[in-house]
Amino acid sequence: MGSQSPITVLDNSKLDTSLSNALAKSGISVPGGNLKTACSGFKNLGQCIAAMHVAKNLDTPGGFDALKDKMTGANGVSLGKAIQELSPNANAKSEGKKASKQANQDISAAESQS
Repeated sequence: MGSQSPITVLDNSKLDTSLSNALAKSGISVPGGNLKTACSGFKNLGQCIAAMHVAKNLDTPGGFDALKDKMTGANGVSLGKAIQELSPNANAKSEGKKASKQANQDISAAESQS
């Protein structure tokens, strides 16, 4: 699943719902209420969900949208670099790792339900 685009993965509506529910349990409301829209442009689903966690964990300026812009724009950067640019006082490496771990847990939980 790691290499498929988020849109391809989220075509499974059951997974989409399960993942939205898993995120809600983490206190994350999906931006715009639509995972497909929120995650469009990301290389993979994990990156997108990790960015949602970072936005919540760090309360990044501009939130998820700012992270998404940095990661999916014309000169897209890694999650770590995006964290560094938006929250210079945060430990980008550890926050990125933490968010990726949270994202993997959410996705695993969603897959086991779908």
